[in-house]
Amino acid sequence: MMANQEMETLIHKYVTAYNNFDIEGMIALVHPEVVFKNVTGSNVNVELIGIEELRKLATESKSLFSSRQQTIRDLTFNQDKVMLQIDYEAVLAVDFPNGMKTGDTLRLNGCSEFEFKDGKIFKITDYS
Repeated sequence: MMANQEMETLIHKYVTAYNNFDIEGMIALVHPEVVFKNVTGSNVNVELIGIEELRKLATESKSLFSSRQQTIRDLTFNQDKVMLQIDYEAVLAVDFPNGMKTGDTLRLNGCSEFEFKDGKIFKITDYS
């Protein structure tokens, strides 16, 4: 089992890489069999397994935003899992199907659960 400080350090590095659109920086921190899920309400709208799938999603989503910032408000540790309370703000680089336009600011509050394996981030589940 990883120490809380080790898990927190990995999470902060991952979030910093995410905010900076540093895809390879993100990928370097995750387990080869990483599992990523995005859950909105009770719907799982993205689910993938493996570094290459995560790299593909990160590359595709990079073009959607001109800037993005995840801010960690709180962390709760439970063995090899960490729950984060997140504030998210992003400026759209393209028009979205929901009516939001290029230049609009998207603001969300949510949480993310990180799980760890072999000293790497193994599972990320985003809830909004």
